[in-house]
Amino acid sequence: DYLEAIGLAGALPDYLLISAAVMLAALEFCLGIFMVFAIHRRLTSKVILLFMAVMTLITLWLVIANPVKDCGCFGDAIHLTNTESLLKNIVLTACAVLLWRKPLSMYRFISKPNQWIAVNYTIVFILVTSTYCLYKLPVFDFRPYHVGVNIKKGMEIPPGAPQPKFETTFILEKNGVKKEFTLDNYPDSTWTFIDSKTVQTAEGYVPPIHDFSIQTRAGDDITDSILDRRGYTFLLIAPDLSTADDGNFGAIDQLYEYCIEKHIPFYCLTASGDKDIKHWEDITGAEYPFLLTDGTTLKTMIRSNPGFVLMIIIYNMVDKSQRGIVMCGTIIGVTSWVWTARSVRSQVISLRNRDHVNLSKLSGHSLFRIILTDILPYIASYVVMAFILQVSSGILAEAQLSILGLGPSMTDGSTLGLMMNWAKLFGAYTSSNAWWAYFPVIGTIALISFSLNLMNTGLDQVFNPTLRD
Repeated sequence: DYLEAIGLAGALPDYLLISAAVMLAALEFCLGIFMVFAIHRRLTSKVILLFMAVMTLITLWLVIANPVKDCGCFGDAIHLTNTESLLKNIVLTACAVLLWRKPLSMYRFISKPNQWIAVNYTIVFILVTSTYCLYKLPVFDFRPYHVGVNIKKGMEIPPGAPQPKFETTFILEKNGVKKEFTLDNYPDSTWTFIDSKTVQTAEGYVPPIHDFSIQTRAGDDITDSILDRRGYTFLLIAPDLSTADDGNFGAIDQLYEYCIEKHIPFYCLTASGDKDIKHWEDITGAEYPFLLTDGTTLKTMIRSNPGFVLMIIIYNMVDKSQRGIVMCGTIIGVTSWVWTARSVRSQVISLRNRDHVNLSKLSGHSLFRIILTDILPYIASYVVMAFILQVSSGILAEAQLSILGLGPSMTDGSTLGLMMNWAKLFGAYTSSNAWWAYFPVIGTIALISFSLNLMNTGLDQVFNPTLRD
């Protein structure tokens, strides 16, 4: 985007641009880690100041010229306007100046002889992680088309969302004088209409997925028919067939034949014209149907050219109006007890042959007393910990179901998952003004887990005989 803004689009090969992007992100990450742990304090503070000075100048240019709408500081996680990016960089530059003036004031967490370990580990970690996310999928994926996203729900505009606003101005003439009017002060019929212009005064709500459409080569829109179909659908994504890699066409044809045998729909989505499609069919022998989609959308969906996307349309068995909080909680509880039961069973098996249990058996104590006095105190803390993990997992499971639209009905009550779903519906991770909407839910889950862990620690000290004085 930046090269296109300065008229250098296509001047550099893609591999150089990708390498430069990875190295820039790696540099930012390393500088942050070195600053936190006060590694090479003088050099780090100087490089950070230089880096922030350059970035501040770039964002100043963005504010003045406005060549791109989003600087891309936080990728798809948080979108900032150019003005917000400039203010952020000014604050960070001021902090960098303080570090540069007093670098030795940073507290050193790692001794100087051992700093090389942290330096090498940081560099290797960020490079390996970046390479993995580049060739696989991001570990934390904030893209609109991440794994598990409900495309159709992401295209919906929720009720009550702000709508885009427009203002129409009319140009009329009377007695050789031209004036502009709006609908509020539109004049009488003695004025002659000349022209009109409409401008957008407010953007309104923009859904996370707003540019996804599938058309046949004849121009018919079949987006809904593909998204509404139950079961599996294979999509071969090829933004530009003229530059697509044809080295794996044999594997693609085999997958297409498998889909035909299993009656699974298979389509190729591309932004190429008829000439490129015909050339691809000639060199690969492709027999699958080709559909048309916007090229930018296809590049957002997948990085490779071509690449595969598997769509799974799941229809829930319980009607949405019947899915209450109690029903969803019951389903999650019924399907998640197995791990806890197996873990507790393994602990009991390890305790039943201990010396104190064998002494109780030889003393003639009843099975109930042995369980109550010789086994339960030793596994009580483990059971509580397992319960804590299950509560946290249950909360996250309900949140995931709600985000997918399979959670409790929105009219049944408020849950943490529904709160995250509402935040997603209103574009919290795509809007620069609502990115904070996830934090109350995340903070609540963290507080619940932390509180339960404190309770577990206290109960363990009370009931576990091995911790008693």
